[in-house]
Amino acid sequence: MARVLVVDDDRTVREVVVSYLRAHDHDVVEAADGEAALRAMHERPADLVVLDLMLPGIDGIEVCRRLRASGDVPVVMLTALGEETDRVVGLEVGADDYVTKPFSPRELALRVDSVLRRTHVPAAPRRLVDGDLVVDEAAHTAYRSGAPLALTGREFDLLRFLLAHPGTAYSRDELLRQVWGWSIGDHSTVTVHVRRLREKVEPDPRRPARLVTVWGVGYRWEAADDA
Repeated sequence: MARVLVVDDDRTVREVVVSYLRAHDHDVVEAADGEAALRAMHERPADLVVLDLMLPGIDGIEVCRRLRASGDVPVVMLTALGEETDRVVGLEVGADDYVTKPFSPRELALRVDSVLRRTHVPAAPRRLVDGDLVVDEAAHTAYRSGAPLALTGREFDLLRFLLAHPGTAYSRDELLRQVWGWSIGDHSTVTVHVRRLREKVEPDPRRPARLVTVWGVGYRWEAADDA
């Protein structure tokens, strides 16, 4: 299942596109303007963006340009009938494909599937090391001072995410989105998993030095000095 962001200021168009993409087993989120689209991509990046060219505020060309400046997410652009110049500009700034309005939602869904097949390259598993902690993504194992850690699947996911982003403070909401994949949820879920993880990776869980609390924000991973 791919995560697809649909960006269009026309609510009816968004509803139709979202419906068809969900029927193709995609996890779909939507935005009504360029600012909301960029904010959504910052909070939780999508695997592909369906982007209308004509947007209020920041237009589709500028949104595509900013997306390209910060990553390589595939973009399928929606353009008006006959606007060949705009389509060319869209492709020049990095759009992977375009569909002309009015369009067949089924055709758009098939184009999205095609672009995802062409562009999706699975990330290579990593070996994350922080002091005496080692996380092997390929083997889905973690070690402390050479001894295997007995982690649940979610504890492993949380540790892997934090080790990959040291020094960044995350709220409980952000961790729910990034690690659990939930847009809403009970914050106590994060709190409990943090407490359990501390018991397994901290020299003194009562005085955490690695998975630290950032008061008023959430949690931050402090990398070891020799990492």
